[in-house]
Amino acid sequence: MTKATERGGALALIALILANVTLAFGPWLVRLADTGPVSAGFWRLTLALPVLVLLAGNENRAQGTSPARYTGAIWAMMLVGGVAFSLDLASWHIGIERTKLANATLFGNMGSIIMVIYGFVIGRAWPHRMELGAVLLAFTGAALLMGSSYDLDVRNLVGDLFCLAAGILYAGYLIAIRQARKQVGSWSVLTWSTLFGLAPALGIAILLGEPVWPTDWTPVLVLAATSQLIGQGLMVYALNHFSPVVIGLALLSQPAIAAVIGWLAFAERLAPVDWIGMIAIGIALVLVRLPEARRAAKRAAAA
Repeated sequence: MTKATERGGALALIALILANVTLAFGPWLVRLADTGPVSAGFWRLTLALPVLVLLAGNENRAQGTSPARYTGAIWAMMLVGGVAFSLDLASWHIGIERTKLANATLFGNMGSIIMVIYGFVIGRAWPHRMELGAVLLAFTGAALLMGSSYDLDVRNLVGDLFCLAAGILYAGYLIAIRQARKQVGSWSVLTWSTLFGLAPALGIAILLGEPVWPTDWTPVLVLAATSQLIGQGLMVYALNHFSPVVIGLALLSQPAIAAVIGWLAFAERLAPVDWIGMIAIGIALVLVRLPEARRAAKRAAAA
């Protein structure tokens, strides 16, 4: 393995971790916004777009590419990804308002299961023993972390279903964007998917009769900067460096990070079982990377 490859792998891993850390702040910022929840998602996309356009332009000049060279399949993937992401935001933000935060976190992360299954399907191979152990450990850790505060109640049903739909849509977004990233730079992919998501988000907000124009711009500005520019920017970059299995397990770190945020910022109590769950997810992320690292080393040695 070359030093460049090692450095790229380390940078990608840091990007993946930081992406999930940043994205974990999203639900809190949505609740702080004085717009409707879907409108907050619209502003998240809109306010980030000018910066994304500049970054994508610099990326295209550096790589000597342009949108005119994109294939129809690439455009289709970015369109599907953008619409799926917009619907994910709408569904997730509606669900946050209609169920408990623990329930929203649990169902909103169901996309991680889809990503793991998708990874094994496209790999056309049964999971390695260590990979299977990592998956089971991560899911057990997530269950421990969220299970104590989860509340199955018919009053939460609508919100639970919206958050479940959001998890499925987010997995669809990641799969589509991952395909586009094979040929297009990360900032360009994020720019076009963000642009394609604007109309659906605004349309849904208007149909729901939400207040769209904020009186306090701070929450939506911070949401756009942290979740869309930093969080999704790092996530889209990392997608091209890891298998869907690793991406799926990494998504499970967001509930753990949200729990730590609640502990530090709001003095929310963390029980011993919560700490055990967070540690289990961390160990799982290390274990699932070991088989991939060995395979990469073998490929590099054979090259």
